[in-house]
Amino acid sequence: MKYVDEFRCSEHVELLAKEIKKTCTQPWTIMELCGGQTHAIMKYGIDQLLPESISLVHGPGCPVCVTPLASIDKAIAIAALDEVIFCTFGDMLRVPGSTKDLMTVKAEGGDVRAVYSPMEAVELAQQFPDKQVVFFAVGFETTIPTTAMAAYQAKQLGLKNFKLLVSHVRVPPAMEAILASPENRVQGFLAAGNVCVVMGYHEYLPIAQKYQVPIVVTGFEPVDILRGILQCIQQLEQGRSVVENQYERVVTQAGNVTAQAMIERVFKVATQTWRGLGEISMSGFELNTDYAEIEAENYFQLAHINTKEPAECRSGEVLQGILKPSACPEFGVRCTPERPLGATMVSAEGACAAYFAYRRQNSD
Repeated sequence: MKYVDEFRCSEHVELLAKEIKKTCTQPWTIMELCGGQTHAIMKYGIDQLLPESISLVHGPGCPVCVTPLASIDKAIAIAALDEVIFCTFGDMLRVPGSTKDLMTVKAEGGDVRAVYSPMEAVELAQQFPDKQVVFFAVGFETTIPTTAMAAYQAKQLGLKNFKLLVSHVRVPPAMEAILASPENRVQGFLAAGNVCVVMGYHEYLPIAQKYQVPIVVTGFEPVDILRGILQCIQQLEQGRSVVENQYERVVTQAGNVTAQAMIERVFKVATQTWRGLGEISMSGFELNTDYAEIEAENYFQLAHINTKEPAECRSGEVLQGILKPSACPEFGVRCTPERPLGATMVSAEGACAAYFAYRRQNSD
């Protein structure tokens, strides 16, 4: 496949692995910030090509995984209502709430539908004017432009039966929360290239300067990831702390300004709770005044749902890079993709799911 095979070239991979070993003279800990990168690292065995002195840890790079339990319970409560058509991306269906998941609600008779785009929910609202159509808006900055466009289109069409349950989050504040933690051991970041396609990487510049940590915007293929690691190690070895763009074939510093304008038209930045990380200032989005009427939580009066995270699931430690999935005593025992204790085991981008798929028989 053109433009893909060259970034999976085994010769390039071997050369980069050798250059990393040659460059690295001391132990370093690097965190990748996207679940897609985590799965690529596990699938291709990228971490096993590195010297033992380099430790890769997995950050809060899965939007499904960081969606708070309270939001899942609110989604379940809405989806169970007779007058509702509840729409969500497919990887949200099996994320456990406090007592059940959305798939169970569907099996019990709820009209729960997996969609590929929030625009499908807008179309359903047009087709079924007697129903309240609710879209569960989950994701990083990568997916929020499509949610904003759906809200904008629904408003333009005058739809009164389209609602959003919003759980969108922003990556840079989560990075700062990790770096400010007394338990932090991250010395460098591989930033998520897909997020930076939309938002650019200008927001990372003050973080690199403030915390003296290198940040390399990185893609998702083996060559991308190894180049990102090499650039990060080179900075660490040289005592530099700047933002570099390994994914320059796709990412610019400014990002997609048209998409950013659409986000600003519909949303405003707000404090958000992250599953496993707690409340992080200005780390999420909420609908602005012009679009407040489509907020599902207010419409269905669900502010009273404030579920606490269960202690048995240690995904919060995984999301902070403190615990490797295979080090959790419940991994593969009481927690499996069929019976997950938390979202990191069931999400397509979850770190625990990656370890279960590719490293189930190995220990770290």
